Amino acid sequence: MTLPKDKKTELIAAHGANGEDTGSVEVQVALFTERIKQLTEHLREHPKDFACRRGLLRLVGKRRNLLNYVQKKDVERYRALISKLGLRK
Repeated sequence: MTLPKDKKTELIAAHGANGEDTGSVEVQVALFTERIKQLTEHLREHPKDFACRRGLLRLVGKRRNLLNYVQKKDVERYRALISKLGLRK
């Protein structure tokens, strides 16, 4: 269960500096967020899929670490990122 290629390129174009900017924190967090949404929907249908749950928790942890890194380096960039992705309320 991975992201479709067209969805991935769309996210990279929306969050990256250019079309080939796949390594920036913004792009990585956006890709993790989309994947987390997919896994959350999967777990709503299949609540006993514990291997999927473990993968989801790992992705959430990776995203959290990247967000902590951005917050330490540049608070304004962090705020822009979470507002663009709608992560906080």
